[in-house]
Amino acid sequence: MYDLIIIGGGPAGAAAAVYAARKQLKTAIITPEFGGQSIVSETIYNWIGTPEISGADLAKNLKEHVSKYQGEFLDIFEGEYVSSVVKSDEGFTVTTNKQPLETKTVLVTTGSSRRKLEIPGAAQFENKGVVYCASCDGPLFSGQDVVVVGGGNAAFESVAQLAAYCTKVTLIHRRDTFKADEITVSKVSAMTNVVIKSFIEPVEVLGEQFVTGIKVKNTQDSSEETIPCAGVFVEIGQIPNTDYVKNLVKTNGFGNIEIDPWTQAASLPGIWAAGDCTNVHYHQNNIAAGDAVKALEDIYMALKTR
Repeated sequence: MYDLIIIGGGPAGAAAAVYAARKQLKTAIITPEFGGQSIVSETIYNWIGTPEISGADLAKNLKEHVSKYQGEFLDIFEGEYVSSVVKSDEGFTVTTNKQPLETKTVLVTTGSSRRKLEIPGAAQFENKGVVYCASCDGPLFSGQDVVVVGGGNAAFESVAQLAAYCTKVTLIHRRDTFKADEITVSKVSAMTNVVIKSFIEPVEVLGEQFVTGIKVKNTQDSSEETIPCAGVFVEIGQIPNTDYVKNLVKTNGFGNIEIDPWTQAASLPGIWAAGDCTNVHYHQNNIAAGDAVKALEDIYMALKTR
């Protein structure tokens, strides 16, 4: 019987594992691989304390840090994924593709997967101009023209970030109404180097070695045009990796686990969550790690004092 099982090996899971081991909680961390979404990023500039690092190196560092504590208080089950979490008399049964494990508490840190742009050229030019994180990759496009695909808060927030250092930022959206907050739409639309194109959907990403433009279609008259750009930032939503606990905890309409922001506790006592799989407003590596540490502190108090 573990005190805690951590599901996920991104920044949130790794941070929680280190803190749990240092607090001498009998812990297991289960992850297919370390690194989370960032593993595909060529360069990350906003991981605090490291001016720049590749996603692969970040994953390596996370694994090395966690592995330092492997032993009496920490078991690492890398290469495994969780298929179900079931409430039991003494806590929970966490079943992976290889084994069932018993635990008193669970911390879910399995993040989310970005919804991909599925048009010709998108996969070919991924990380060669087609990118999914303005905070991570935006500075690479300083002084260049870029396009943002999407119409929600994440898309408009990306436009606002990119407008600070890109020559022109064009947002394309297939409708003329946006899911983003009205005040955000209004402020971003007023930026002098921002162009909003409604009733426009992407058709094909163009390029040679790197992206040179994106072909788009007007959804009203089917006319097509090519927008020259060096980068295509895709913000069309995320898919939280929470299917295995949806029957236990409350989730929002997108599948994100709803948490108490003071403690990271989920709706079912004994389960906490942190990172991109939760309903927090902003999704970033540093936020995920911090929220996981917050969860771990509360888990420790729950196990030792309540």
